[in-house]
Amino acid sequence: MESKNLEPLQYYTIIEQAIQYIEANVQNQPELEEIASAVGLSEYHFQRIFTRWAGISPKRFLQFLTKEHAKGLLNESENLLDTTHRIGLSSLGRLHDLFVNTEAVTPGEYKSHGMGLNIHYGIHPTPFGKCLIATTERGICHMSFVDKNEGQAIDNLVEHWSQADMIEDYKATAPLVTRIFSDPKPDSPLQLHLRGTNFQIKVWEALLNIPSGAVTTYEQIALNIGNPRAVRAVGSAVGDNPIAYLIPCHRVIRKTGEFGNYMWGSARKKAILVKEYSLGHSSA
Repeated sequence: MESKNLEPLQYYTIIEQAIQYIEANVQNQPELEEIASAVGLSEYHFQRIFTRWAGISPKRFLQFLTKEHAKGLLNESENLLDTTHRIGLSSLGRLHDLFVNTEAVTPGEYKSHGMGLNIHYGIHPTPFGKCLIATTERGICHMSFVDKNEGQAIDNLVEHWSQADMIEDYKATAPLVTRIFSDPKPDSPLQLHLRGTNFQIKVWEALLNIPSGAVTTYEQIALNIGNPRAVRAVGSAVGDNPIAYLIPCHRVIRKTGEFGNYMWGSARKKAILVKEYSLGHSSA
């Protein structure tokens, strides 16, 4: 499976396989040759592809997966998160210098499940595999990663906005995906059109305050939204996040240093985190 001519967006399958192998064997600290063999590549091509895609070497990534590293990252993130919280950001987030504004549906709109709305959607390649993105005239209302079953991804969108009119419109949604993954400094904010309870909206806005390259815990989010006892409810709201990546639920890990679950797969969560982490750290 030598892949000298893969396009960058095609790398994710190889990266995912490598992450899964490293995860399964992290206690044994596998060597580069062993990991490369597991994904069907030579050491040279695997090292080059992994470092080009992830921004750090496989060896550094192996270190990234340890609990000790995760705990250190949590400690590094505390001051960033405290600063963000103190300046009062409640509906404005940053993702690689990408500003995002949120607008929640009204209570009446929430109950109507999107009645009267036209939703345009499309499935597109990204650096983390295919994604389904959908938008109303007021902003992005849904974004999810897709593995093998595109139909199931569309069904999940329809279930959430069951009374809206769905329009497959690849041309309309392609520019949004380009902005999200290829244009780190847009001229204007991306708008999010969120459908959720008041509590969910508060949690999702708190997620938007987590800077790229930082992580936090469910306990810290509960504290930041003024409800420190609602840790379990915060966890549920994080899991119900309807807009992958832009609302960065992948930046929430357990206080023990474990990365925890992710709706779109633990390997993808780690891939996104290491990509963000590598932006502020030199390769080794």
